[in-house]
Amino acid sequence: MSELDRLMSTAVRREDEDIETSLRPHTLKDYVGQEQVKKSLKIAIEAALSRHDALDHILLYGPPGLGKTTLACIIAAEMGQNIRVTSGPAIDRPGDLASILTNLTAGDILFIDEIHRLSRAVEEVLYSAMEDYALDIMIGKGPTARSIRLDLPKFTLVGATTRAGMLSAPLRDRFGITYRLEMYRTDELASIVSRSAHILKVSCDRDGLYEIASRSRGTPRIANRMLKRVRDYAQVKGDGEITLPIAQQALSLLDVDELGLDRVDRNVLTTMIDKFGGGPVGLDTLAASTGEDAGTIEDVYEPYLLQLGFLMRTPRGRMLTPAAYEHLGRAFPADANGKKEPGPEQTSLFP
Repeated sequence: MSELDRLMSTAVRREDEDIETSLRPHTLKDYVGQEQVKKSLKIAIEAALSRHDALDHILLYGPPGLGKTTLACIIAAEMGQNIRVTSGPAIDRPGDLASILTNLTAGDILFIDEIHRLSRAVEEVLYSAMEDYALDIMIGKGPTARSIRLDLPKFTLVGATTRAGMLSAPLRDRFGITYRLEMYRTDELASIVSRSAHILKVSCDRDGLYEIASRSRGTPRIANRMLKRVRDYAQVKGDGEITLPIAQQALSLLDVDELGLDRVDRNVLTTMIDKFGGGPVGLDTLAASTGEDAGTIEDVYEPYLLQLGFLMRTPRGRMLTPAAYEHLGRAFPADANGKKEPGPEQTSLFP
C-alpha cells in the first residue's frame, strides 16, 4: 500500500487540497493549538505593524499535517500583505527564484514549502536576498561578464520544512524567528473537528468528535480526512449525525483502531512478532518481510510507533516493547531466546 492510499497518511492528497483551503482558519484567533507559537507570533506581528516594517524571516518546522502552510497564510493576513506560495522542488534554477523575488512588493510574504529541498545554487542566491534584500546577477559570459546588484523590496520569507536538520547552517542562521510545531492534544483536535464539522454542515455530538480526534495521531490533516469518511458512513448507514457508535463503526470499517493504527502499522508489528520474535530485526529485513520500502518504514510508519512506545531502535535492530504486545493482545515472551524484558529506562517516554 502506498502512502497516498493510506487514510492515516500525513501526505497531502488531491482531495485534501480543496477541503483544506475551505477549512483553514484565517486569523490567529481561529487557529487552534500551538499556543506558545501563537503568543510569540502575535507579539512579533504587533511590533512589526507598529514600526510599519516587515517581519523577520520565519522558519516553521515539524511533522507534516500540523498547519505550517495555514500559519504562513495567517501571518500574511494578520500583516495585511499578499502571500506568494511556492515550494523547494519547484524552484529548479537561480533564475526561477530571481523571477519570484523581483515580482515581490514591499512587505510581501514569500512562503517556500519543503525549503530543505532547495538546490545549493538557489540557496546561495537566497542568502543575499534574505540578509541584504539584494539580488546579484551575472550578465554576459567570459571576459565581458559582469555582476550587477538589484535592490529588492523588504519582504518576509516564511520557510516550512519537515526536516530542519537537512537545512544548511548558513540558510538556517538567516531566519530571525524559528518555531517548532508540536503534535496536537485530543481536546485541541476535537475543537478542530468541531469547527470543520460546522463548516461542512455535519451534525456531530461531543462523543463522536472525541472519538475521531483520539484516533487522528495528533494531526489535524488526518482528523479532517477522517471526518469526511465518517460523514459518508453516517449519511449511508445512519441518519447523517456523527455519534459515538457511528464513529466507532466507520473507523473500524476503515481498519483504524483506538490508537490510530491502521492495517499497515499493525502489519509491521505482527510481522516482527510472528517472524522475528519481537526483534531485534534489521530495517532491510523488516522491509523485505512486510513488502514495504525501507525508507517508507523508517520515515512514515516508525515515528508514530516510536511515539507510542511500541518500538525501540537499538544497535542490533528494531525491537518491540511490552506495550506493543499488550495492544495487539499478545503475551510478551519474557526472557525468550535469552532476551530480557526491557526495563523502564529502555522504553519510550510516550505512554
